Amino acid sequence: MHQIVTQQVDSSRRWWVLAIVVAAQFMFGVDAFIVNVAIPTIASDLKATPAQIESVIAIYLIAYATLVVTGGRLGDIHGTKNVFLAGVLGFTLTSLWCGLAQSGAELIIARLAQGATAALMVPQVLATLHLLFTDGQRSRAFAIYGIVLGLAGAAGFLLGGLLITVDLAGAGWRSVFFVNVPCGLVIACAAWRIMPSVPRRSGTRLDIKGSVVLFAGLLCLIGPLLFGHDVGWAPWLWAVMAVGGVVLAAFLKLEHAVARAGGMPLIDLTLLADAAFLRGLGAAFFFFFANLSFYLVMTLFMQRGLHIPPLSAGLAFIPLALAFVVASRHSGARARHRGTKVLIEGCAVQIAGLATLALVAGFVDAPSPFLLAFTMIVFGYGQGLVMAPLSGAVLSTVKPVAAGSASGIYGTIAQIGNAAGVAAIGAVYFALEALQSARAGFLVSLVLFVTFIMISAVFLSWLRRASA
Repeated sequence: MHQIVTQQVDSSRRWWVLAIVVAAQFMFGVDAFIVNVAIPTIASDLKATPAQIESVIAIYLIAYATLVVTGGRLGDIHGTKNVFLAGVLGFTLTSLWCGLAQSGAELIIARLAQGATAALMVPQVLATLHLLFTDGQRSRAFAIYGIVLGLAGAAGFLLGGLLITVDLAGAGWRSVFFVNVPCGLVIACAAWRIMPSVPRRSGTRLDIKGSVVLFAGLLCLIGPLLFGHDVGWAPWLWAVMAVGGVVLAAFLKLEHAVARAGGMPLIDLTLLADAAFLRGLGAAFFFFFANLSFYLVMTLFMQRGLHIPPLSAGLAFIPLALAFVVASRHSGARARHRGTKVLIEGCAVQIAGLATLALVAGFVDAPSPFLLAFTMIVFGYGQGLVMAPLSGAVLSTVKPVAAGSASGIYGTIAQIGNAAGVAAIGAVYFALEALQSARAGFLVSLVLFVTFIMISAVFLSWLRRASA
């Protein structure tokens, strides 16, 4: 079936198409990091509470995580080009809405919509690459994709600090969202003219109930972590989290019911019987738990605790991002020869970087952006050693016929881990910042990052023994 579809797709301008879809992926990647740099300024301007600050990031990730599999299925049903265009235009409009938001609550709603539209756009990128590059140029195309993905982080940090500092037309932090508007319109116009139409795949159906229940469960489970500080950790928050756990359990039962009825559940339930795959998902969850939350806490500490200007704070992340790209380029080949041992070593390098950062923060009264940048290089290199080959390691035991579904589950777990980390570790940071100091919140957060990376390494060790 895959070969028949591939033959019907016009691939004469595939390198132009590659540029278009990779540009969309780059815009998505930049958006994930540019917001982190702008968060302290957003909080000050909108008088946002700690819960609202965390929610601006977490709600975006929750929406994306719960809908990304549905976005991929919609591409199969309605055609990759059509859904890609809908996603890009939706992402553009919701970015405009984010920039126009007048309150923390409105910005959260706009970010929810932005995450949902990103879930339409991003799955079509890899789907398009898989369809257009089936020959010897495939590795080159995916190498370009990987490099652009890595550079998006550096660009996001730099652009975020630059836009806030320059303050174009007095837009301030709003420009970090407005910048997506012209970029999105150019990408949409180019895609409409150049992207080939892809035949729809028959027999693909949506599990809308599953998506809604999963979203509700995650919101109940993670939401209280976001708003706990604002309401004094009231007892009803724990009841809501318990309800979230029950809803997620009900989600699995619903998926089994959909499968028994002959439908197409959101996740491939046979994968849940694969112990090695589940261990890999555990490693991914705890790795990403300490991923985006690190950038949030680091940004808050630099700008609110050390009073480093946004541009200098953004520039401090550039060496980290470049080290990440370098490590990503090296780790793929090394992982093919040494397996998950490379990932475990990457976890150790991250821990060493965090320990060095803790020494700097603990014994230097006012560390400069240069010193922090130099220290973060080690952590960034360790992250690159793990993140690049992690998906391949997790999916290594999955049968080819289930690769698509397993990839969707992996992507969902990764974003849930990011959202949960932002909520939980962010809550700890804000609580300690209010009770003691930003430095105390930062140091305890570093301990938590080390703890969860160590747990990820344990899961990777189990995965290594299972595949040995």
